[in-house]
Amino acid sequence: MRLRYPASLAGFSIAAALFAAGPLAAVPSQPVWLDGEEILNRFGDQTIDGRYASGKAFTERYAADGRVTYREPGMSLAGRWSVTEGTLCTIYDGDASGGCYRVARVDSNCYEFYFVSRTEAAAPGPADGKPAWTARGALQGQASSCHDQPSV
Repeated sequence: MRLRYPASLAGFSIAAALFAAGPLAAVPSQPVWLDGEEILNRFGDQTIDGRYASGKAFTERYAADGRVTYREPGMSLAGRWSVTEGTLCTIYDGDASGGCYRVARVDSNCYEFYFVSRTEAAAPGPADGKPAWTARGALQGQASSCHDQPSV
């Protein structure tokens, strides 16, 4: 199943994300895996600031028209994003470093990204495969509640 984020839903998704943020403000007792619809509602037309396990910072913008921009010190990439088989996929133009990730909400504004496949066609990855923790990030415009260690 592949969901695309149509530009006409940008306003709706922002409103839905704001509405959904109310009851989710409580800190979960354990990570909550997001499904495809939740990924669209939380990340569509949003920007995250994150860190890899190495400590390297990055910023990624998921535009309403399906384009993605990625920045880290010394590098910028552009491409497209989608939700495929319950994963967030970022496919960059001319660069193979993207892929598809399971997303877990681990705190009120903290999300962890777990690599599952290099391409949308391979998502969600092998059934017996364990997702590999890649990064953690928080939505811009809200206080980050991220900590230093992966939760899963």
